[in-house]
Amino acid sequence: MLMQLKPSLDWLLVFVPISIAVRYIPGWQNDTALFICAGLGIIPLAGIMGRATEHLAAKMGQGIGGLLNATFGNAAELIIALMALQKGLIGVVKASLTGSILGNILLVFGVSVLAGGVKFQTQTFNRTAVQASTTSLMLAAIGLVVAVVGYLKRPKDT
Repeated sequence: MLMQLKPSLDWLLVFVPISIAVRYIPGWQNDTALFICAGLGIIPLAGIMGRATEHLAAKMGQGIGGLLNATFGNAAELIIALMALQKGLIGVVKASLTGSILGNILLVFGVSVLAGGVKFQTQTFNRTAVQASTTSLMLAAIGLVVAVVGYLKRPKDT
């Protein structure tokens, strides 16, 4: 009996220990190689996180599932923001959050509507999941506005 192979990107997990080695072994340190290895290593990790979120949503309901997707779907932006804030790179945090919001609102939603319109004549959606996603995006937008207002009101250096 032949075993059917499913296409998978899990083989990219090999780049996780490679990126750790490139970061911490003195002779291997190379910023470009570290960036590439870490970028390739995060792809299957994002897939694993997505599957875990789907399993939790199946057990806990669609409302909680939408909230989990909205929260963990932006984990990369959260990690980037925390690391950038730690180094004082406020502009990088603003750009990352703005790109995330625009990507979620325009790209993801637009492609979803387009693909759904091609496949189905009538589309339906879960109101609870939409409310959770909208609330998450609204909180992110409010956070950006508060950060910008705080930045504009700070005393200027003379």
